[in-house]
Amino acid sequence: MRSLPIPNLPVIDLSKENLNPGTGSWLSTCRNVTQALEEYGCFVAVYDGVALELHDEVFSAVEKLFDLPLEIKKKNTSEKPYFGYVGRHQPFIPPLYEGLGIDCANTLEGTQNFSNIMWPQGNDSFCKTVLSYTKQVSELEQTVKQMVFESYGVEKYYESLNEKSTYLLRMMKYRGPEKNENNVGCESHTDKSFITILHQNEVNGLEIKAKDGSWIGFDDPTPSSFIVMAGDAFLAWSNGRIHSAVHRVVMNGGSKARYSVGVFTYNEGIIHVPEELADDEYPLQFKSFDHFGLLHYYATEEGSKADSTAKGYCAISNP
Repeated sequence: MRSLPIPNLPVIDLSKENLNPGTGSWLSTCRNVTQALEEYGCFVAVYDGVALELHDEVFSAVEKLFDLPLEIKKKNTSEKPYFGYVGRHQPFIPPLYEGLGIDCANTLEGTQNFSNIMWPQGNDSFCKTVLSYTKQVSELEQTVKQMVFESYGVEKYYESLNEKSTYLLRMMKYRGPEKNENNVGCESHTDKSFITILHQNEVNGLEIKAKDGSWIGFDDPTPSSFIVMAGDAFLAWSNGRIHSAVHRVVMNGGSKARYSVGVFTYNEGIIHVPEELADDEYPLQFKSFDHFGLLHYYATEEGSKADSTAKGYCAISNP
């Protein structure tokens, strides 16, 4: 019996020279981006906005960060769930995983606050590298958001939502499993962000769950490839049109560590579902909601058990 081919994630060219609003190429790319997020909840963006040199500098900086003593890394704390250090010796966290976060990472203040905790003597090189990286990736995030808004005919809401956007940079390490150790680096979940953009080194492990229940591996990472992923807040804002991708990390690549960096978009204040996105095909499903309220709900016992965080937190109950 012939086996079925393994599906691949959509790959979309978002090189800057092809992104001229109003052109035929722009309009077709808008449709491709929106369709990919509706069907898969993510896609692979080929993006030249981050230079190879900066790519190398980021991962070099991240490796040095994780080499710091555990007691230093644990000083990365936050009142926002999952914004600070997550990792070793914490309950329900796979032992292969460690992660640290920089809130407001697209600002000098945000990167310096984090750096001063990790390196009290200062580390200007780290600040410069992660600030430059976050700013450049945030441009990709804004382009994707603009494309989706335009595809749905609600571009008039883009600026007001974008002005409320704040960026979390999470740096993640997954060590290779030891003999007879579970190889799960991160349990299956959806992100609570509006959009997440993931970038990684050459070690595979990320898997995306398709709507039919199969798992699609991201097996060809390159310095110019970025995973653009919709979070639960994007699902709710779109009134259920956008799919929030379930994903996990499984370490099957030997002893070499997998490093990844993620830019997670959150929004201050209340997010409203555009009235244009509620119609006969898509009756209004979600109430206006507080984005950080959604995140805090996920951190509760009820929220962690919900099949869909967005539906558990802000779905409209039908009589």
